Amino acid sequence: MTTSMNPTVAVVGPGAIGTTVAAALHEAGRTPLLCGRTPRERLELRDADGLVVVPGPVRTDPGRIGEGAVDLVFLAVKSTQLDAAALWLTALCHPGTVVCVLQNGVEQEATVAPHVPGCPVLPSVVWFPAQVQPGGSVWLREKARLTLPDVPAAQVVHGALRDTRCSVELAADFATLAWRKLLRNAVAGLMVLSGRRAGMFGRADIGRLSQAYLRECLAVARAEGAELGDEVPQEILDDFRAYPADMGTSILADREAGRPLEWDIRNGVVARRGRAHGIPTPISDVVVPLLAAAGDGPG
Repeated sequence: MTTSMNPTVAVVGPGAIGTTVAAALHEAGRTPLLCGRTPRERLELRDADGLVVVPGPVRTDPGRIGEGAVDLVFLAVKSTQLDAAALWLTALCHPGTVVCVLQNGVEQEATVAPHVPGCPVLPSVVWFPAQVQPGGSVWLREKARLTLPDVPAAQVVHGALRDTRCSVELAADFATLAWRKLLRNAVAGLMVLSGRRAGMFGRADIGRLSQAYLRECLAVARAEGAELGDEVPQEILDDFRAYPADMGTSILADREAGRPLEWDIRNGVVARRGRAHGIPTPISDVVVPLLAAAGDGPG
């Protein structure tokens, strides 16, 4: 594993999150190798301050990377795209390459590690909302921020992103923060079932349902070792109510576009871990099959 403050970097999956990280690196003079499914000459990130253009091209053929091993890979594909991204990991990783997983969920290490033997797999919590716009640019609504576990591999990511628009925080109790983010992701799944955006959380009935669901998720998170207080469900609901009414979520965007849904890592995990601990999850037992069915497509 490299300890260099200037590691060679690749971003696999230049969607909303990947583009944000790529733009942060490019602004700091550390333009990464861009790898994805769609050929593009550049990436564009927009925020309230203007536009950042990241020069490409986006590479689309892992077989043509050649001697393409790098020190750090930001894996920014969704969990539903992991198998398709496996060829990129094979092409880009050598023993010791740090793979920083920019995905939802609390199972990032378990799902990615089998694809990169000999490489440290670093989970993360992504705290910023970024959305792909018509035309392919990405709109960043808030400051970019990542939380990583405080382990040696995190120093490579910290070095790569030092003095950039994407801040990096190291957490001794990473599991607690990861589960708190999972609670947010889980309740956001209700937007898929209603076809609505954040404005729906202003409804009193949706507020009651959200609170009950979040309390269910909280019980499972605590059984998994997360140190989260009774106040967390209300805090998360308050956050959703404070968002712009048109704020969406990645799983809603996937539903609207007819793409596979990350229902298992965002919602199914609560039911699965609940069963393992003998914790009833009656709301999950309704929400999860509906999300799974929504992800099946039309028909």
